[in-house]
Amino acid sequence: MVRSGNLFADLPAQSEAELTTILAEEPGARVERIVSTGQASPAGFWYDQDGTEWVILLQGAAHLLIEGEEAPRTLQPGDFVEIPAHVRHRVEWTDADRPTVWLAVRWRSRGAKPYPRARPWPRVTDPSTGNRYARGVPEFGTAA
Repeated sequence: MVRSGNLFADLPAQSEAELTTILAEEPGARVERIVSTGQASPAGFWYDQDGTEWVILLQGAAHLLIEGEEAPRTLQPGDFVEIPAHVRHRVEWTDADRPTVWLAVRWRSRGAKPYPRARPWPRVTDPSTGNRYARGVPEFGTAA
């Protein structure tokens, strides 16, 4: 089956939580559109993923902090980052004035268990900030 679409279709002006749409997936690999509207990782939260993530920022702006780096990376449209498995990272800031659109490609090493089939990501509210975010999906990120 041939599927097609537009990465900039149906962008929310604002949303309580980051929106993730799975565009394609096969065992061990997944392509996602992520739309942020001012969301950031909660204080003290770091993503620590079992697979590699390659992400490109298509629209908007963001600050991405990689553990061990002195300052966050400022990402503008066209900037990409490949984050190896278990390299801890966090989103420090995304543009609240316009949607920030990311394209993420995630994959696991050969021999690793495949990603589970798509399912809704649980949303958690950080009681200290009131921010909502996707969390508790161990194949993509866990709190440390």
